[in-house]
Amino acid sequence: MPRAFTPKVVTANALLEGDVVYLTKDDRWTRELSEAELLTDEAHADLRLIEAGRRAGEIVGAYLADMKPGPNGPEPTHFREDFRRTGPSNYFHGKQETRA
Repeated sequence: MPRAFTPKVVTANALLEGDVVYLTKDDRWTRELSEAELLTDEAHADLRLIEAGRRAGEIVGAYLADMKPGPNGPEPTHFREDFRRTGPSNYFHGKQETRA
C-alpha cells in the first residue's frame, strides 16, 4: 500500500551564494521558510518541482522536503530540514547570528 502524501515545500540551494532557498506561491526564491508555499496535493507538488528544476540559472539541487503546517508557515518534520534552515552549527555566524 502506498504511503499517504504529506505536505511538502520545494527547496534548493541558490546557485551563486549556496544559501538554502524555498519556492513561494508567486514563484520567488526566498531564504525564509515561513514564506514557502506549503504543497498539500501530490500532483501539484510534482509540477512545482518540475518548474523549479527548469530554473537552473538560479538554483541547484531542487527537491521536495516534508513539512507540516505551523502558526508562522511551514515547519520541518525532519531534523535535516531544520538544520538546513539554520545553517552550520560549529559556531554562530550568518543566519544563526541573527537568531541566537
